Amino acid sequence: MDFISATILLFMIMDPLGNIPLYQVVTDKLPVERRRFVVVRELLFAYIILCVFLFAGEHILGVLGLENSSLSIAGGVVLFLIAIRMVFPTQHGQLVDDNDNDPFIVPLAVPFVAGPSAIAALLLLGSRYPEQMWSWFGALSMAWVAAALILVGTEPLMRVLGKRGLRAIEKLMGMLLIMISIQMLLDGISAYIQTTMAAV
Repeated sequence: MDFISATILLFMIMDPLGNIPLYQVVTDKLPVERRRFVVVRELLFAYIILCVFLFAGEHILGVLGLENSSLSIAGGVVLFLIAIRMVFPTQHGQLVDDNDNDPFIVPLAVPFVAGPSAIAALLLLGSRYPEQMWSWFGALSMAWVAAALILVGTEPLMRVLGKRGLRAIEKLMGMLLIMISIQMLLDGISAYIQTTMAAV
C-alpha cells in the first residue's frame, strides 16, 4: 500500500460525511458559538489517539502477542461490519448521551472518528510496513485534515448536498470499504496459511 491509498482508506474509514448527522445530533444542545470549539477539540483528541496507536502499534502487538495475520483478519472483520452499517444504516442513538450537553472524547472523538476500524488499520500499517511509518503519519494527517474540514463545515455541506446526497456518498464509500475489508481478510488468511505451512 502506498501513501495515496492509505490516505483514501483512512479518510473513508473516518467517514466524515456519514458522521455529519451524528455530530449535529450530539452538538445540537450546545450554544452556536461553542459548537465549533467542541467539534475542533474532539477532532484534535481523535487525531492524538490515532497517532498514539500508529506509533505504538508494534509495541502493543508485541505485548499482546498478536501476529500481523490475526490483526489483518480482525481488522477486515471490523471494517466489514462498519461498511455494512454505512450501506445499510441503523439508528446511532445508543452512542449519544442526551444528558451530556458537552461531550468529552466520547462519542465525537471515539468512536465517531477514532473508531475501531481506523485503529485497526493504523496498527496493521505500522506493523506490516514499519519502514514507512512517516508515510503513514502523513496519510493519517491528510485524511484527518480532510475529515476535519468536512465536520467543521457541517452546516454549509448539509445545505449543498442535503441528507439524500450525503447518504448516497456514504453508501458508495461503504461499498468501497466492503471490498477493501474482504481484501484484508483474504490477505490475513493467506498470511496465516503461509506461516502455518512454513512452521510444519
